[in-house]
Amino acid sequence: MPRSPSTPSDLGCAILGLLARGPLTGYDLARRMQKPVGYFWTATHSQIYPELARLEHAGLLEHEVIEGRGPRPTKRYAVTPAGLDTLREWVAGELEPQPVRDLETLRLWSIWLVDPDAARDLVRQARTRHYDTLAAYETELAELVDHPRAQDRTDPWFASRLTLQGGVLTRRAAVQWCDWMLAELDRA
Repeated sequence: MPRSPSTPSDLGCAILGLLARGPLTGYDLARRMQKPVGYFWTATHSQIYPELARLEHAGLLEHEVIEGRGPRPTKRYAVTPAGLDTLREWVAGELEPQPVRDLETLRLWSIWLVDPDAARDLVRQARTRHYDTLAAYETELAELVDHPRAQDRTDPWFASRLTLQGGVLTRRAAVQWCDWMLAELDRA
């Protein structure tokens, strides 16, 4: 189902989701778009700031000017009640098909074209990335898994625990897949 013109973009909803957890400056939003949101969604400064303006124009967030270190005023953004309602509707809405753009798998799909050493190197690189990400997810998950807030379904920490667990499971599967590919390359 197509979105109405008043519905924010997915990036807008990501921003609203961050602000629903508490007020943030544009700089803080950009940092949180790298981690933890960057684990599953990315955006650059040049995408975030225009989206903030659109969301504010739509009445979904507001800002206050606070003391800052830079030459321009620092704005701290907060989600409005209308923004929370919009975010709730988006979260509860029907999932739309997502385009798949997985460069790693695309390269692996053509691995038959390179010599065995290059093929093993590509798989080892992928395994290292997946293993490092798995370790980061496991560390963050261990810090909150037993925390009471992470057990309360109405707390943002609960959702963080759920998504980190999903990240652990998918990265673990990706490491196993890489191990299997290495074994297949050795057997071939």
